[in-house]
Amino acid sequence: MSEPHSGRPPVRGAAKHPPEARGLLERMLEFLHPGPDSKSELIETLADAEQRELIEPESRQMLEGVLRMAELSAGDAMVAAPRMDLLDIDAPYDELLGLVIDAGHSRFPVYEDTRDNILGILLAKDLLKMQRAPELNLRALLRPTVFVPESKGLNELLREFRGNRNHLAIVIDEFGRVAGLITIEDVLEQIVGEIEDEFDIEEDDGDIFGLTDHTYRVSGDTSIERVNESFEVQLPETDFETIGGLVAHEMGHVPKRGEHYALAGLHFTVLHTKGGAVRWFKVSPAAAAAASETAPDAL
Repeated sequence: MSEPHSGRPPVRGAAKHPPEARGLLERMLEFLHPGPDSKSELIETLADAEQRELIEPESRQMLEGVLRMAELSAGDAMVAAPRMDLLDIDAPYDELLGLVIDAGHSRFPVYEDTRDNILGILLAKDLLKMQRAPELNLRALLRPTVFVPESKGLNELLREFRGNRNHLAIVIDEFGRVAGLITIEDVLEQIVGEIEDEFDIEEDDGDIFGLTDHTYRVSGDTSIERVNESFEVQLPETDFETIGGLVAHEMGHVPKRGEHYALAGLHFTVLHTKGGAVRWFKVSPAAAAAASETAPDAL
């Protein structure tokens, strides 16, 4: 008597080898074509793929940014509290408008009495409503504040930013004090912020990059000693440790995007500022920069 039919259809594509043989086959394939076993090996694999022109340099850098972002927290990418642009709820309208225009942000934390007492977030466009209707109460224009701990992972924070319309969060430390702020732009910069920085002039140093026009992009946090060594100059000796702090001191004010300054044979152009500090300069020898600016336009 034959066994009753189980009623279950045969599994298509089922392995023809027993589990032991299939496992051995897989191990042999892995031996011949081993895959990355760690994040560092995966990054090396991406670099190898770029060298073999399988992926573009920009793609490799973005993929690396995504991988490295998984190890970063809000505290790693935030604007520190002393550099935050805040608005005082009791300040006159003209003063608030001046601060908004000078800073150029789209969102501002608003505080009362002390900088740790954040009441809410003001959209710059909402402030203009008070110009037409002075009777409006500034408190009524504030949006809710999102607070996150310093330890919050950037991956999780990016998901939250994408899931709601609050693209700015206040970062607090373990004692509940304001440590800084972080925006969705700060998070995305961890992925795309270095796309233009293609030619690193010294391996393993991520603060000075050679650009295609034979100038350099220099982080404002770069040490003065490193700038001296890289450009073979001697910057003035001061109490400042970073090139951003030195240039701001020499200029006598907080630098703004697009401003120029010549110092120790170098020409500095402010590319990007955030929280009252220079994030990036474009740097070239002063003589070359002057020649470029006075050269006639090509016909």
